[in-house]
Amino acid sequence: MLTHLRPAFVLFAILSLLTGVIYPLAITGIAQIAFPHEANGSIITSADGKPIGSSLIGQEFAAVASGDPNDAARWFWGRPSATGPVPYSALNLDKGTGSSGSNLAPTNPALIDNVKARVDALASADAAVGYARTAGRTIPIDLVTSSASGLDPHISPAAAAYQVPRVAKARGLSEDAVRALVTKHTRGRTAGVLGEPVVHVLELNLDLARQTR
Repeated sequence: MLTHLRPAFVLFAILSLLTGVIYPLAITGIAQIAFPHEANGSIITSADGKPIGSSLIGQEFAAVASGDPNDAARWFWGRPSATGPVPYSALNLDKGTGSSGSNLAPTNPALIDNVKARVDALASADAAVGYARTAGRTIPIDLVTSSASGLDPHISPAAAAYQVPRVAKARGLSEDAVRALVTKHTRGRTAGVLGEPVVHVLELNLDLARQTR
């Protein structure tokens, strides 16, 4: 019996060492050398080296930046999600938690209520800084619907452009100056053909914070 068990135990020990120790350590070492930023979570840091967030994960920026949750009108908003400042889904309206799409059908009353709440939040932000938006202006869809992951770090250039007048008004800047920041943080299609142009909200807000108070 020992004759049969010994090879099995030896093979188990060798494979455990190879796949459970040597291989993970080798891949971790290669990743740390070749792709240290990505391997450590694609963390974005402040000027003093303090971690602020990940370039891969959306977050609500306003309260973190100023400590005042009512300061949101001065910042660009990301796509409504688990980290957004307005209702995300019927599952987390109160706690603002979760990291997935709501999976609500277009005719679901809960989705319609969420969209209305997001439209009202945008209007309230405009009103808070004294900006009178032209009636009937179309709101980009990604400002009132949540992403599939619930943690999208990007918005469309149209969604960023929609917020430019409010942010400029709140900070006493020209719209052209704020629009230039949006252009700076707009990324084109991958390889020129894949996906759509996007704006990275956290990086945009950090640049905005560096230039104004």
